[in-house]
Parts: sequence; structure tokens; C-alpha cells
Amino acid sequence: MMRALWTAGTGMVAQQANIDTISNNLANVSTTGFKKNRSDFADLMYQTIRQAGAATGPDTQVPAGIQVGHGVRQVATQKIYTQGSFQQTGNSLDMAIEGDGFFQIAMDDGTIAYTRDGAFKRDNQGRIVNSEGYLVEPQITIPDNATDLTVSADGRISAKIPGQTATQELGQLQLARFINPAGLESIGRNLLIETDASGAPVINNPGEDGAGTIVSQYVEMSNVQVVEEMVNMIVAQRAYEINSKAITTADEMLQQASNLKR
Repeated sequence: MMRALWTAGTGMVAQQANIDTISNNLANVSTTGFKKNRSDFADLMYQTIRQAGAATGPDTQVPAGIQVGHGVRQVATQKIYTQGSFQQTGNSLDMAIEGDGFFQIAMDDGTIAYTRDGAFKRDNQGRIVNSEGYLVEPQITIPDNATDLTVSADGRISAKIPGQTATQELGQLQLARFINPAGLESIGRNLLIETDASGAPVINNPGEDGAGTIVSQYVEMSNVQVVEEMVNMIVAQRAYEINSKAITTADEMLQQASNLKR
């Protein structure tokens, strides 16, 4: 019964972590480019009381052993990279990725971060930056007098410059892809960074070698489904309650055992 107390306790801790993940998903339901997380769990070690296949006689053996589990633990929170819905903004610098890939963001320390958030802007020098002011990589500068800015599906940014008859191409966006995007590390601000688990980035122009294409004047919304998260929350709550009930039941059994008289 003492084992039951600790085992049920691990269940409550695991469901608390599950609720934490669900709450973060719901908090970011309106965050541009956000990808929901899923909690993964695994059972803990087992105590083997009797080994399966143990001999019980010269020609007989135990068909099934006796193992007692010690509960559960959280082993991962995995990002689910399903496509989010698109929202039209009419802003020429808003971009969504349809398909696989990430925008590249140059950080202050010289490293590159990655994002699905394509709500871009111009800084005071005309450079394309994200909402935090970090430069989009490769760096693209838009002249002050540029008009009719367009972004093609393959990432070419063009605009009309007064005094020129032809549209001028200002730069070429590139997307990064990863063998295991679930291995990327979230650092907040809609940014992710490379890890050993994610593998090295593969850089391509949009639409090439499996990279997604650019949808101009749209942003990709969060892929969190509120109804799905609410169902997950109810399941987690009930699992938490039943584990607490197991603790109460084990406690009552211990109390009865301690009150036994000869």
C-alpha cells in the first residue's frame, strides 16, 4: 500500500505537467506561427517478483511473471508542426509559409534563430525585421521611395522605384528545413534554435527541394485547436482525480491495517 501511494503520486505529478502543457497551448491560441506542444509519458521501472518462464518443475515453467510498476513520468514535450490556418492582413510584408520550412532570424550574438512567424516590418534603415527588431536573414533592404512591394511564392521581393520603368528585385528570401524539427529548442519570442537533435538546417529557396512556398499578405495562425485542448484538459483532470482517489483509498487501507487488534 505504501507503493500505491508513491505510484499514484507520480500520476498526479504527470497530469499536472500535462495541464501545464495544455495551458501553454491555450495561452498561445492567437500567437502567430505558434505550434502546439504535446506531452509524452512513459511508465517507470518495474519490480519483478517472479520472472516469466521460471521453472516450476522438471518439465514445467511459469507462463506469466509478476511485475509491479512504479508509476509514470513525463519524457518529452513535442511540438506538432501541422499547418496553421492563414489570416489575410493586406500588409505587403506579412508572409506565411505554406508547407515545410522556417524563416531565418539573425540574433544579436551572430547566431541564427528560426520562426514560422512571418509578421515582418521595416526598421529605420529600411531593413526587413521581425516584431522584436531582429533582422531577417538573408538581409533585405527596402528603399524609402519603393512602392508596390510584392513577394512572390518563391521568395523574391520586388518593388517599383520612382524613375525606373521596370520592377526592381530587392532580394531573395530563403527557408531553413530540418530533418527533425521537433528537436528544435524554443527560446520564446516565437523563435527556435538548432540543437543536436534537430540536425543542421538545410537552406533552400521557397518551393525548392521540399521547402514550402510563400503566401504574401497573410500570416499563419496558431495550430492550436481550442476544442481539442479542452477535451485534453478534461481527460487530464479526470486522470488527476482518479490518482488522488487511489491515494485516498491506499491511505484508508493503511488506516484499517493499523487499527487491527489481536
